[in-house]
Amino acid sequence: MATVPKLDEIDRRILRELRRDGRLSNARLAEQVGLSATPCWNRVRALEESGVIQGYAALLNQKALGLPDTVLIEVTLDRHDDEMFNRFGAALAELPEVLEAHLLTGEYDYLIKVAVAGTEGYEEFLRHKLYKLPGLRHSHSTFVLRTLKREPSVQP
Repeated sequence: MATVPKLDEIDRRILRELRRDGRLSNARLAEQVGLSATPCWNRVRALEESGVIQGYAALLNQKALGLPDTVLIEVTLDRHDDEMFNRFGAALAELPEVLEAHLLTGEYDYLIKVAVAGTEGYEEFLRHKLYKLPGLRHSHSTFVLRTLKREPSVQP
């Protein structure tokens, strides 16, 4: 099991600020957390090297990209062995519509979050992509009406 680095309050403030705005300059970040630039830079580097900060990304507006609808899909596979999970997972990861995919316990094997352009776009995704993946036995879909909370990561 990986060891979790000990975070102090300054580390947590750095993480909160970067979570709000990953494009902050080091000088601005240092000012906001009450450090000078070099110690701030060293802490950010240590957080990156320890894996606490995994990377930086832009949050894209699905609607502006022509994919305004989010669908949650519960999937059951026809077999439950390592080969099937690996093949299905690898094929799923290649689909650009897939925003998230989670292997689950319980009634379904996967929960998949996809971005599509309406019911027509969803039908296209189902018929030409999802249903062609190896091992898919059953799926159940739910359209998201509204997103009430969307966070890029956990709160430190």
